[in-house]
Amino acid sequence: MEPLASKIRPKTLKEFIGQEHLVGERKPFNIAIKQKHLFSFIFWGPPGSGKTTLAKIYANSLNAKIYELSAVSAGKADIRKILDEDSGGIPKVLFLDEIHRFNKSQQDFLLPYVERGEMILIGATTENPSFEIISALLSRCRVFVLNELSEENMKAIIKRTGLKMDKKAEDWLISMANGDARQAITILEDTNKLYKKITIENLKNALQSKFLRYDKAGEEHYNTISAFIKSMRASQPDAALYYLARMIDAGEDPKFIARRMVVFASEDIGLAKPTALVVANDVFRAVETIGLPECGINLAHGVTYLCQCKKDRSAYEAYMEAMADVKKFGNLPVPLNLRNPETKLMKELNYGKGYEKYSKESYLPDKLKSKKYLKK
Repeated sequence: MEPLASKIRPKTLKEFIGQEHLVGERKPFNIAIKQKHLFSFIFWGPPGSGKTTLAKIYANSLNAKIYELSAVSAGKADIRKILDEDSGGIPKVLFLDEIHRFNKSQQDFLLPYVERGEMILIGATTENPSFEIISALLSRCRVFVLNELSEENMKAIIKRTGLKMDKKAEDWLISMANGDARQAITILEDTNKLYKKITIENLKNALQSKFLRYDKAGEEHYNTISAFIKSMRASQPDAALYYLARMIDAGEDPKFIARRMVVFASEDIGLAKPTALVVANDVFRAVETIGLPECGINLAHGVTYLCQCKKDRSAYEAYMEAMADVKKFGNLPVPLNLRNPETKLMKELNYGKGYEKYSKESYLPDKLKSKKYLKK
């Protein structure tokens, strides 16, 4: 059975709700559609903000054939299949959801076809394309930034479902969905199927699927990454691997996990094993290069290594203490003997005078001379 979100999906810009800065009269995306402008672009915005819907509206306006793929599961073979298909002269539009999940090699593969116009690429991402899309591909695509849907937008979309509820249930749903229209519609549909009557209690009871519980902007996201970090800190590889698997299974971006591991290597292991940072960085690069699902193995390798390293937070704690003094005292004068005497006047003012390369006298500003940040 066709999902409710698909049934009520807008077919034209007139039916579309939200993103007025793009689809309003004389706004860039509106103009592109009216002029049937053939070009590749990337939608950057939060989940459920209308990326897929706008891609379909654009393709329909061109009378083009749209191919929908997710970068989580698609590969070069899927792209080749689309390119090899005879379209009879009809433009081919590839809508690639979660394009940030494509590694560099996969993005490089797309480049010549986009450049030659053999395929119009519409990428969708929740991540900053400046960091996630290779510069050569990004330079050939226009980037449209989508905003989180407003409360008024959400009310209008909920009304379109035709499902009735009281104001308290509607307010709770809007608050929980956090601007994600698809999530709100899915919860409504599930609640209606299970309970027929839509109340706050029934809405909460319908929130049982792992997809909805693990909202990347919600509490479960932060609870799980917190448990993951604390398990590594406590040198418990079994627990850390469990929370790693849970995040991957729920659709977490593996690069987010790898970034946290790089931070952990310096914050929690630090001087106890400085090469831990090298391993964590290599895991991050492997995740970038390999992508899912195989990069889960790289993450598991790194997690078990970091778990078993001795821990030493002294460098992190020393930095935090030094930062606190910077905030407290501001820019204290640098001692004269440490200043660089680049001009004659500076020499006359005793810049650099008395400097010794290997002095044991503190180089800290006078106000902090007795301070010891690194407790080793």
